Amino acid sequence: MAEDLTITRNISKEEQYQSIIPQIEALLYGETDLIANLANVAAALKEQFGWFWVGFYLVKQDELVLGPFQGPVACTRIKKGKGVCGASWEQAAAIIVPDVDAFPGHIACASASKSEIVLPLIVNDEVIGVLDVDSEVLNKFDETDQAYLDQVIHILLNR
Repeated sequence: MAEDLTITRNISKEEQYQSIIPQIEALLYGETDLIANLANVAAALKEQFGWFWVGFYLVKQDELVLGPFQGPVACTRIKKGKGVCGASWEQAAAIIVPDVDAFPGHIACASASKSEIVLPLIVNDEVIGVLDVDSEVLNKFDETDQAYLDQVIHILLNR
């Protein structure tokens, strides 16, 4: 297991992902506990990119329940279809929101959040949770983030 990350920020976003993904693989190597792995992935992504909030919500019965995260306190429970996280769960699809104030039904857990990307965690065609990333900068996330964060989710779910 890796104990330290090598964080490099003075390179392109794509290069940052290419640097952190192998480190995440090493960090998770041999660990099968999902919660431990979610916690370390949230920490690694927050350290590398300095995003405002990075974390996971897990499906428990009819709600998303807050899981491991890095950042300020967050909403604890989210109903299916509500906000960006609930919409991602309902649609089983990634959602990129350039301006959270323009997203119908956005749940403002933190007023400093300005843009967001949410990706579902899918196992056996069922959404078991979502990865939620928020930035205090408008228009922070794009298809590059989606593609690389999909890779991170694949690594997480295939331990």
